[in-house]
Amino acid sequence: MTDYFNVPPGVNPNESSAARVYDYLLGGKDNYEIDRQVAREAARVMPDIAETARVNRHLMTRVCRFLAYHARIRQFIDCGSGMPTAENVHQIVQRADPTAKVVYVDYDPVVASHGRALLDENEFTEYLEADFFDPPSILDHPTVNEHLDWNEPIAVLFLLALHHHTDDRELAGKVTKEFIDRLPSGSYVAISHLLDPHDGSEDDHVVQGLLESVRNGSMKDVSARTRAEIKDLFHDLELIPTGPKKPGGVVPVVEWWPDGPLLGKPTVAQRIVAVGVARKR
Repeated sequence: MTDYFNVPPGVNPNESSAARVYDYLLGGKDNYEIDRQVAREAARVMPDIAETARVNRHLMTRVCRFLAYHARIRQFIDCGSGMPTAENVHQIVQRADPTAKVVYVDYDPVVASHGRALLDENEFTEYLEADFFDPPSILDHPTVNEHLDWNEPIAVLFLLALHHHTDDRELAGKVTKEFIDRLPSGSYVAISHLLDPHDGSEDDHVVQGLLESVRNGSMKDVSARTRAEIKDLFHDLELIPTGPKKPGGVVPVVEWWPDGPLLGKPTVAQRIVAVGVARKR
């Protein structure tokens, strides 16, 4: 994206966006210099931070395959969807069922512009420019209620999304609770989140350094949570097994139903994001 040219209304190219930073880390071009600066600041603390973005993207593919093929979910809400790239949610789940419905949600007007262009010819997919930290703006929106059937199971995805708010530490839990309360029986919630090891380990020092670097820069709304705190975001939902013969729980993303055996010890970049997927009875 050429900086300062064709800037959508409501976008300040001097303020970073989580979606555009993520786009840059994935090798995309829909970002501004301020977004690239945030990514470079983070890379000084963790040089392979782009790997963190990649493993989360691969996780999204595995989660969507599980939900579409195994759980047979046919309705999805992707909160904090980010910039469209290869293999978006609808492309994965509509291979299982071409009529599977997806609602993408993001507050960034740049993301909205690209999302609508991508989805223009897909009748089973909608894009909503809204803030998922304000659940009623989504749950009560006419587009959502016309597109989805609230009598049938729905999967809600919060992948690398809920840690982008620090003003109210309790807000993320309130948000997930409001979504969970509205979901019908048989629905699923998937959450990946920056992990706070809280144990003085190498990972702990890297995460704290990463948070300090980002907060001292131009993106201040980032937080980390322990595994127990991430688990609390699911409230009373039942966490599903994280792999064959594994118990339900919250694990590093590379350990959640991997496509094959892990080759060697995961790197710090692969360990600092944790994930859980849970079902509503």
